[in-house]
Amino acid sequence: MFESLGQQSLFSILISLMVLVIVWWCIQSFRFDVFVKDPDGIKVKTLMILTTLALTHLVTGFILNYLNWATSLRYMF
Repeated sequence: MFESLGQQSLFSILISLMVLVIVWWCIQSFRFDVFVKDPDGIKVKTLMILTTLALTHLVTGFILNYLNWATSLRYMF
């Protein structure tokens, strides 16, 4: 029981890190300088980090929920 819980936790961490890297890579192409006064300031960098974390949380939650639902379908029949 604890072994499968540990494997699931490790899988969730790996998926989260993978999504984090992808979201950070994608957000680098977004032009924040159009919306802010000082595009090289600390506030913009903080906004980029918080945006990346928020998007990572949303996407990872969707992926992990979808996988959980898909694996639970076998109990339907």
